[in-house]
Amino acid sequence: MTEDESEQPPRRRAPWGVLALVMLSGLAMMRNGALAQDGPPQPAAAAAVAASSDQLPVKPPEPPQDMEVLEHSSVQRVRIPAIKVDAPVMTVGLDAQGWIDAPPPQDPNLAGWYLNGISPGQRGSAVLVGHVDNAQGPAVFYGLGSVRKGNHIEVERYDGRTAVFEVYGVEVFSKESFPGARVYGDTGHAELRVITCGGGYSKAKGYDGNVVVFARMVATR
Repeated sequence: MTEDESEQPPRRRAPWGVLALVMLSGLAMMRNGALAQDGPPQPAAAAAVAASSDQLPVKPPEPPQDMEVLEHSSVQRVRIPAIKVDAPVMTVGLDAQGWIDAPPPQDPNLAGWYLNGISPGQRGSAVLVGHVDNAQGPAVFYGLGSVRKGNHIEVERYDGRTAVFEVYGVEVFSKESFPGARVYGDTGHAELRVITCGGGYSKAKGYDGNVVVFARMVATR
């Protein structure tokens, strides 16, 4: 990313090709720390947006016709009641290599939102990231792979508004072939992607994939 691109104002929509780098390189989850015996839960095949080649893609929930799309605002907190997540959200920027940073791994209950991306509640695909674990054990998104279709995600914003999203898919993708366009593409609605590491794990390379939750805004308050 060029210097000029990194200095764009917060309303700028970061290209998915740049955001994909955080999944491949920036979300450096626990590589040598303690693991739970069975590892974090992984998404079931039935939770995929398109569960298999012979099934029709899952139709995302339709938001109410009169629901407003929100303006840009920084993010304060994320709640996923189904997996008991209630965590503050910090803004993350770019590191020295031009990749999107992850939250500090020392704090297990902290999520990150890229401040030059879409705000949750705006039209487009907003992205929240967080660690699955750290050297001490499970972290904020350890249970993300067990989220189910129909679960709700609440994102509290600094403008006092809360965007409520309904999950319509949960998948794990290889970091070597992360489908950036599919994950970050603008569907024409206000959407949310919540991402952490997952898939197979080795001490040498860490996790080989990313768990991605797909959700669409269905309410505001």
